[in-house]
Amino acid sequence: MRTPDPARTLAAELAEAVPGRRVTLLGHVHRRRELATVAFLIIRDRSGLAQVVVRSAEHPADGLPPEETVVRVTGTVAANPQAPGGVEIVDPQIESLSEPAAPPVVELWRPTLETSLPTLLDHAAVTWRHPARRATWQIAAASVRAFRRVLDAADFTEVQTPKIVDTVTESGANVFPVDYFGRTGYLAQSPQFYKQQLVGVFERVYEVGPVFRAEPHDTVRHLSEYVSLDVELGFIHDHRDVLRLLGDVLRGMLDGIRADAAEELALLDVTLPVIPEDIPVVHFRDALRRVGAPADEPDLSPAHERALGAWAKEEFGSDVLAVEGYPMRKRPFYTHPQADDAEGSNSFDLLFRGLELVTGGQRLHRHSEVVAAIEARGDSPSAYAGYLEAFAHGMPPHGGFAIGLERWVGRLVEAANVREVTLFPRDVHRLTP
Repeated sequence: MRTPDPARTLAAELAEAVPGRRVTLLGHVHRRRELATVAFLIIRDRSGLAQVVVRSAEHPADGLPPEETVVRVTGTVAANPQAPGGVEIVDPQIESLSEPAAPPVVELWRPTLETSLPTLLDHAAVTWRHPARRATWQIAAASVRAFRRVLDAADFTEVQTPKIVDTVTESGANVFPVDYFGRTGYLAQSPQFYKQQLVGVFERVYEVGPVFRAEPHDTVRHLSEYVSLDVELGFIHDHRDVLRLLGDVLRGMLDGIRADAAEELALLDVTLPVIPEDIPVVHFRDALRRVGAPADEPDLSPAHERALGAWAKEEFGSDVLAVEGYPMRKRPFYTHPQADDAEGSNSFDLLFRGLELVTGGQRLHRHSEVVAAIEARGDSPSAYAGYLEAFAHGMPPHGGFAIGLERWVGRLVEAANVREVTLFPRDVHRLTP
């Protein structure tokens, strides 16, 4: 909901303005078109576009501010079916609020940006001004708002956990070490240890924050820093309870996008996915058979994920598929094994349109079992003293999941590369802007 500003009219509000009323617009010059006796300025603000008509007698064309200059325009509302929203501004007074803007590296007024991905990323501060680019992040923002709404309504507590930690969460091979006052710290791979500990405090917690992975992947789906939507909840029976909550969260996020980003969906021509009440589930070993992979494969390849996504759509009409029972050897030490198969885990990956989006599952919650799991991988429990303290004092059966925000948005808008929907991506090559 927009907060009224009596000194300003937004572009999206002009359609409701009474013709003949004087209004003030604030924004950027999105486009400047000059004809023989008249010029048109398209003004862009956070709500959309507005057309300003400038007669040559009112303002010489060579004195009009160039595109992307920030301006204040005060003028009279007039009906024009050809203008954005069916109205335009005439008899304008135009005041530049910035120095004349330098020409941008791309023409932001064009419907699509016909340029390379490196150009988009190298000049992100400007290319994000394009309406279609902006729309993708408005969908991301709507997703996060809805994520919070769903979990707040389910009595979850939002938490914030450290992003500089003294030990690694998953393994030692994919962390960024930092000099922490003469000691070695690490950028957090996830809030996993902390959100588990906080289940012992609040029972149900979630966090929205950055995570860091020093993985040397140079693919269209990997980033070195991304936004993780993390959830952990206590008093579950097994990982299926976690999966049911995940379904509720994703459906709630889609409802939020429909409510808060309808214009952006229309601009990008986005078809939202179908997420059924009962998400279809396939066991990992059955998934391997279905894609023709060897039975001893420890994980699914991207090609396997695409094939399984296509099968789920055809077989169940679902854009998501949960693959459960991944081998314990491919899961973190805190993962709970299956009751009837110690080699398999009570964990799952959720494939969304043929791409892994979420990893989740049940965790170990008994102190002795967590200690044994740490020792089994050759580590010393003393290195995890802070983490283990919560378990020594009693932890409920619990589990959780994490959604990668950029992957979620990338699949929603069917971007070819996750960097297209990341504000300022960090990967193996990119540290600026």
